[in-house]
Amino acid sequence: MKIVILDECPLNSGDISWHQFSDFGEVEVYSSTSENQVIQRIRDADIVITNKVPLRKEQLSEAAKLKYISLLATGYDCIDLEAARTLGIVVSNVPGYGSHSVSQFVFSLLLDICNGVAYHNDSVHAGLWEKRAIWSYWETPQIELCGKTMGIIGYGKIGKKTAAIAAAFGMKCIINSTNASSSEGIKAVEFEELCRSSDVIALHCPLTSKTREIINRESLAMMKPTTILINNSRGGLINDIDLARALNEGIIYAAGLDVVSKEPIQSDNPLYHAKNCLITPHMSWASTESRNRIVRETYLNIKGYVSNNPRNRVT
Repeated sequence: MKIVILDECPLNSGDISWHQFSDFGEVEVYSSTSENQVIQRIRDADIVITNKVPLRKEQLSEAAKLKYISLLATGYDCIDLEAARTLGIVVSNVPGYGSHSVSQFVFSLLLDICNGVAYHNDSVHAGLWEKRAIWSYWETPQIELCGKTMGIIGYGKIGKKTAAIAAAFGMKCIINSTNASSSEGIKAVEFEELCRSSDVIALHCPLTSKTREIINRESLAMMKPTTILINNSRGGLINDIDLARALNEGIIYAAGLDVVSKEPIQSDNPLYHAKNCLITPHMSWASTESRNRIVRETYLNIKGYVSNNPRNRVT
């Protein structure tokens, strides 16, 4: 059996080993794979492991031996699932591996926006505190989270952990999700009500045809001018042009983004220079613990498949 790993980078920064996958056969590992290299690399594979390399119908059709795809991720929008079903290819993902890290990162973004920690650290090291005549200063608004409302769009494992952290800060949580109802003191509301009522909005839903660009000119106009928007789910949930306009015109206060619609971000993306827009390079999933969890779960996915008991199936 031949296993091909198409893009171990950025999962592996030198601290991840694939040696255990040789339990199943020959293992071929690539740091990255471009679109024009995909067919050549998967043509003779029995199993393909991919993180973000897209696998579309025209590529899958050329891989006659391929019967199983295991994603090094939770999201599976890079796979043509309809084509995989038609070709009899089983697809599995790794749900929940980054719930702790991703929900923690929500508050890394949020707290930097609320308190300007990195900004003030830089100002101190630039000598500004030394030059002040008084013992304290701040150059950004200092925002207290206690008592404010966090609206969470998508209420899976990450959304629930985000709600628990928000509650520890003394925040009230409301949710909007296709599979959620009011429970445990958290109220499920319509999307429009969430936009209007929330002081902070966190996106934790998958990217689908229904959720693509749900944050757009219309939904942004419903929000408060003090709203903070956090997205470390999928960049395609937001219309970049509309969000940049909303930030620059003060329609909402700030955004913390770990993802954008096209990655890596390009300098012509309007968010690149937007007011009060904090951007990090799609890293909220990347704790050492999360990355090792991905590899372990992927190993167990393949073990289940070869034992005729596939787990975490999405097809």
